[in-house]
Amino acid sequence: MAKTPRLKITVINLLCLVVLCRATESPQYEVVHAESDFEIRHYRDATWMSATVNELSFQKATLFGFHRLFQFIQGANLNYSRVAMTAPVVTSLVPGAGPLHSSAYVVRFYLPAKFQDSPPTPLPELNLKPYAWDSHYVAVRKFSGFATDDIVVKQAAKLATSLSLSPWANATSATHYTYSIAQYDPPFRFFGRTNEVWVDVDVSRFAGKASF
Repeated sequence: MAKTPRLKITVINLLCLVVLCRATESPQYEVVHAESDFEIRHYRDATWMSATVNELSFQKATLFGFHRLFQFIQGANLNYSRVAMTAPVVTSLVPGAGPLHSSAYVVRFYLPAKFQDSPPTPLPELNLKPYAWDSHYVAVRKFSGFATDDIVVKQAAKLATSLSLSPWANATSATHYTYSIAQYDPPFRFFGRTNEVWVDVDVSRFAGKASF
């Protein structure tokens, strides 16, 4: 019996591998400012499907949240619609007591253009909700390898340090979330992995300037 959770996680990983390898669409954005170790992006309005997970571990929260989202895109919705995979899968950390002071996470899946205006309704037992992510600006730091609990904390701290030493030092927005982690690759891709740390920034203080 002790091996059952590990087997379940392995099966979920295999499913993620198959699906993520086919990911094509991504949310549209414009880079409005770039530094050597981070950039500022403007993302347009977009609809995502979200799964809230009460879990102290970032890795486990992402795994279990995506498992619910995976069922949704495979047809576990009232329309029985199959939804094409997109990238990245974004895990936002809700302020609390876990890693990066988080006690809960929201795992988000970007809906393809076909479903942006009318998302399929998830089956109630999945406990998923559409999320209208309004136009916003984020500071982004890229990193490679696997997004483990320890690595996420270190990369988020590096982004915070970079921002503190830049003109964006006082531009961090107050939102319901702290950092978000964007992952672009399946779990069994060992080389050339792409991950990002996102944090919302307020560009209003730069209004009227020719460039950021």
